[in-house]
Amino acid sequence: MKNNWQTKKIGDVAKICLGLTHTPKYVQEGVPFLSVKDISQGKINFDNTRFISRKEFDSMPDGAKPKKDDVLFCRVGTIGNPQIINENKEFGIFVSLGFFRMNKEILLNRYIAYWMMSPLFDQQVKENVQGSTLKNLNTGWLKNFDILLPPIYEQKRIVQILDEVFERIEEAKENTEKNLQNSHELFESYLQNIFANPGKEWKEKTLKEVSNYFGRGKSKHRPRNDKKLYGGQYPFIQTGDIRNSNHFIDKYSQSYNEVGLAQSKLWPKGTICITIAANIAETGILNFNACFPDSIIGIVVNPKITEVNFVEYLLQSFKTRLKAKGKGSTQDNINLATFENQLFPFPPLFEQKVIVKKLDELSEQTKKLEEIYKQKLANLEELKKSILSNAFAGEL
Repeated sequence: MKNNWQTKKIGDVAKICLGLTHTPKYVQEGVPFLSVKDISQGKINFDNTRFISRKEFDSMPDGAKPKKDDVLFCRVGTIGNPQIINENKEFGIFVSLGFFRMNKEILLNRYIAYWMMSPLFDQQVKENVQGSTLKNLNTGWLKNFDILLPPIYEQKRIVQILDEVFERIEEAKENTEKNLQNSHELFESYLQNIFANPGKEWKEKTLKEVSNYFGRGKSKHRPRNDKKLYGGQYPFIQTGDIRNSNHFIDKYSQSYNEVGLAQSKLWPKGTICITIAANIAETGILNFNACFPDSIIGIVVNPKITEVNFVEYLLQSFKTRLKAKGKGSTQDNINLATFENQLFPFPPLFEQKVIVKKLDELSEQTKKLEEIYKQKLANLEELKKSILSNAFAGEL
């Protein structure tokens, strides 16, 4: 730390304001009133906010009315998440939000915003956070958080360096995320091309025609979340487990005991699962015996007619079309009949195996690329933390 830096309590160098402690009366049109849900992805989002009347806004204390150049932050949930207010826009905030108001001759708003993004701030939050389930930053504690404060000219130099470095890091992240997206699209494009151009020997069949067993899962007991059904040795697959799978379902979050199994059905390893409610048209192949509810269709293919991996890839390619069939007024929903009546293209069995081999190879290459890009994104985040640590230790 440099000689002219001083350790200060944040409450001594910035005014800390909190939002309205009671829920206001909302109206159709009026002045925006923000809560934590309106702070996301590094931005203040006014698109879906609620409104309060002009009269109620005018009666609110100034501490619930952020202004241009204040630093807005979240004090519950994702604590911190600082947002500098860059425009003259009237709005009020709920108590889940707070803001700093600085004396510009002592403290820059961008300096304190970067401080809230630093590992130093994270560590102080971990040591003082309140609430076992919902994180809640007590402002009494926040006022006593230490901040290393250099002279204002030094703050400007540090902020300028951080702005330039973070801009380059964000550009690198954007390029990496594009590469990650491109790797997904490359596989998707190849997958779609295969099934969009069937050969002369391909025949259209329903899934039932190529299956030894085709039907919905079972979960007869009500209520379905009855604790006496769970905690045994039989994996219980749900729609989220299928959505999170990648061709193969190899993880599960719940399991049935003997009571749960008795009111359900145990499907064999190799069963193709298709979701028909909530996360619709998601697919995956069971890597173990498992139960699942009637919101999931199970397909045990006939190996003399088709190859299990081929069918799962086939269903991946039809996902967009199948989802369109299931659009409902309250939630996406498709049913057993959707698949009973849908015709799918099937080549001869030997050709299916050739296609699966090509798709497996491309899928493996895609996964390797994804891991490289994900690791690069993680490294960039670590680089940001390292630079911020140096900045607030006087080593930048």
